[in-house]
Amino acid sequence: MTSDRTTKKPSAPAEKQIDKPHRPSRPNYKQIHAHPLPINIFPLPPLIPHNPFSILQIALTYLFQLVAPPSSHPEQLYRGFFTSESRSVHITDEKAIRALWEQGFFGKGSLSRSEPSWLDREKRRKGVRASETSEEVTNRRREERREFKKERARKERQAIEEKLIAEGKHIANNSADGGVNESHRLMTYSEKRHELNDLPSPSPSESRPGSFPLVGTDSLGRVEEVHHTEAQALKDPLPQHGNAVTVGLGLPKPTQVADTIINQEHLQLTPEEAFFLAYGLGVLQVSNQTPQTVISTNCLLSLFRQNSYFPLQPVSELRTDDPFLLSYVVYHHFRSLGWVVRPGIKFAVDYLLYNRGPAFSHAEFAVVIVPSYRHPYWLSTATQAAASKKRESRSWWWLHCVNRVQSQVRKSLLLVYVEVPPPMETEFSVGDHALKGAGGAEADIDITGMLKQYRIRELTIRRWIPNRSRD
Repeated sequence: MTSDRTTKKPSAPAEKQIDKPHRPSRPNYKQIHAHPLPINIFPLPPLIPHNPFSILQIALTYLFQLVAPPSSHPEQLYRGFFTSESRSVHITDEKAIRALWEQGFFGKGSLSRSEPSWLDREKRRKGVRASETSEEVTNRRREERREFKKERARKERQAIEEKLIAEGKHIANNSADGGVNESHRLMTYSEKRHELNDLPSPSPSESRPGSFPLVGTDSLGRVEEVHHTEAQALKDPLPQHGNAVTVGLGLPKPTQVADTIINQEHLQLTPEEAFFLAYGLGVLQVSNQTPQTVISTNCLLSLFRQNSYFPLQPVSELRTDDPFLLSYVVYHHFRSLGWVVRPGIKFAVDYLLYNRGPAFSHAEFAVVIVPSYRHPYWLSTATQAAASKKRESRSWWWLHCVNRVQSQVRKSLLLVYVEVPPPMETEFSVGDHALKGAGGAEADIDITGMLKQYRIRELTIRRWIPNRSRD
């Protein structure tokens, strides 16, 4: 007689699940930056070959837009004022700031690195806002990388010491006067804070700075002193306004604090961005700071050209190779191709080209503008030819330095040669009318025809590394 009973084996203890730190949800950037430019687009419906009603829908939509064409511009144009001190256009309206940043990444915050986020950072600092801003995320990641490098250095040092001990070559370096052992390990911020929690609190007489030194070790194993003020700061972090204790002490509530915060940040547009919005798209009106008079497009062109020199150049000395004209031709060229163009002074270049924007990925290309004088006018005399060659020449040292910087940040260097046309007949007529101010008559000049005389040649340069670029 057999038994069907089977003995159950003791199950292995379940592994303890490690709780991962909760990461805050990121904003939906695809929805926020759905429009690449601050204009409205009304495309036709898609054509479906196997559905004959799609043809009828396309025809009706086309006829409706032909009879009553919708406006691609906003109902009220964005307004800004130009300041000669900063040589930029300032936008103060909060709706216009968000619209220009979210629809094309134009400008930068006056109190931020890039995106205007001073108000969000201020709310978070006072315990009102819970989500992190882009600058706070960047600072947190930098701190995490810094702590990771410290921990990696500590483990490498510990591995070397264990290997020396195993080989019998490790000799303790204890001096007779109480020196520090060479095998002291690196103390991170969290370890130092953990040890400070076990220290006794000082008496009131010892609470003055410098009277309660604490001994620790730095990365080289040397003794360092941490005074009581620093130790107490590490041991007792500052409370936030969002805690129940601070609210109970009579401090204002988060909702009350949020109502009292006034946004002190505005948007700064470079002259190239402002002229592209005013001339290329027609969605921006630029006015003088005092008095508040709107500047026409022709007068705005002359104003930006004059302010591209330092010191300010008179109208009679403006040239076709003005810094503003060369920069705007390149800016308008890449904006027309769909790139998001941002200033590149951080990486020693003129522009950075993003595929979709800084919120989605890093810049792919770094642009350097080089003027080119190939027209016979610039080679007509020996003096003019020498001056033109001096303006467009670059040294090999400069090229290697710039290319090395871009290769370290994983960007491709793009040299953009702008062929400068000869002086134009209507060049000074714009400046004569610009001197009359915004109320003067506009010059009869075709800005589009003037910009078409410039030619652009692109040259991509990449650093050749033998172990990566060999066949």
